Amino acid sequence: MTGKHDPCCEGAGSPASSRLWTVDEHLADVLAAVAPLPPIELQLLDAQGCRLAEDVRADDDLPPFDNSSMDGYALRTADTVRATEQYPSVLAVVGDIAAGAADLPKVGPGQAARIMTGAPVPPGAEAVAPVEWTDGGTGTGRAADAMGAPVAGEEVRVLRPVAEGAHIRRRGSDVTAGDTVLEAGTVLGPTQLGLLAAIGRGTVRVAPRPRVVVLSTGSELVQPGEAAGPGRIHDSNSFTLTAAAIAAGAVAYRVGGVPDEAGTLRAVLEDQLGRADLIVTSGGVSVGAYDVVKEVFADYGGVDFRRLRMQPGKPQGFGRIGAGPGVPLLALPGNPVSAYISFELFVRPVIRTMLGAPDVHRPVVRAATTAALRSPAGRRQFLRGRYDPAAGTVSPVGGEGSHLVGALARADCLITVPEDTTALPAGSAVDVVLLTD
Repeated sequence: MTGKHDPCCEGAGSPASSRLWTVDEHLADVLAAVAPLPPIELQLLDAQGCRLAEDVRADDDLPPFDNSSMDGYALRTADTVRATEQYPSVLAVVGDIAAGAADLPKVGPGQAARIMTGAPVPPGAEAVAPVEWTDGGTGTGRAADAMGAPVAGEEVRVLRPVAEGAHIRRRGSDVTAGDTVLEAGTVLGPTQLGLLAAIGRGTVRVAPRPRVVVLSTGSELVQPGEAAGPGRIHDSNSFTLTAAAIAAGAVAYRVGGVPDEAGTLRAVLEDQLGRADLIVTSGGVSVGAYDVVKEVFADYGGVDFRRLRMQPGKPQGFGRIGAGPGVPLLALPGNPVSAYISFELFVRPVIRTMLGAPDVHRPVVRAATTAALRSPAGRRQFLRGRYDPAAGTVSPVGGEGSHLVGALARADCLITVPEDTTALPAGSAVDVVLLTD
């Protein structure tokens, strides 16, 4: 939140561009200037939340070998055909096989090998009898001597027949070598990262999450947790916009409460340029005497300050700053509702475009308003609302003021009133921008 005047009241004498832009014109101009970030190779956990930049194929089968799905005994099925609890099949135990074992005993007729879950199935074995289907084995020594010969007296009784392949995870039963396991564009979450690890991939090529620096300006701002004092208010914009950037898929860095001093703002920007793919500011874009954002950005050139045919959020700034092609910058109004709505309409689509995401824009539905609506002529009005999908209705929340953060926190959508409409009776169909992910 800032203490600057409501930008919705900005007059025609603003030093910004005299032309009034529509919301659609400004958005199109902004999006035309950004593109998906180049793909990079990342370690698996660093890639969480990113989109794959290419198809991923398996180099080997998964599982890579036949293995047991149970603790039990690997055996030949013919030896258990007539097994019952009264007349069990008695088999000689020829070895123990733990998970990760490399030297495997061969299982012949009348023999079995004690096996752990995940351990490789030994040659000669056709199935695994779970330990619950046996008497648990007898004897306390090793199952085989140093030469691999069975130890006398080590045996197991199998209490029921075991079908061929029972309790064996076959090689390639999950993934076959050469399979495309994940397609380009897949968002990497915990299960996708687990699959990549399972097929042996240590890194993956992804579209990186854009690094967004969020800073709010205003000498009146105090950080939460500190006493505000006379004429001071707590900085909320930097928290709202940083959280919104993270929710949109970005890596966000919050720089809060930059005072209205050109030198300080310039120094902060220079410090942040090195880690930013996008810079978002709030405050200082209207006609206040102490608004220094336009003054500082004028030093960089390439930043255009505009007035849009919308309410709230009429003043907007967009351009690039820094060396070379520069870093895209969006300057938003300082009032909290104006800043947040501007973020949803303009900044979020930029972040989604940089991500290479297919869903750049928030979904829009039609709903009937439960209350009459008013809107200024020539402005596209964005009112906060609560959407009821079951009833197909939307209800306004709070008033029109761009400082009403309490109402904003209760809203889950934006009600849109077109520029050429000044009044709508209750029950009218309106466009509703859904804000929930």
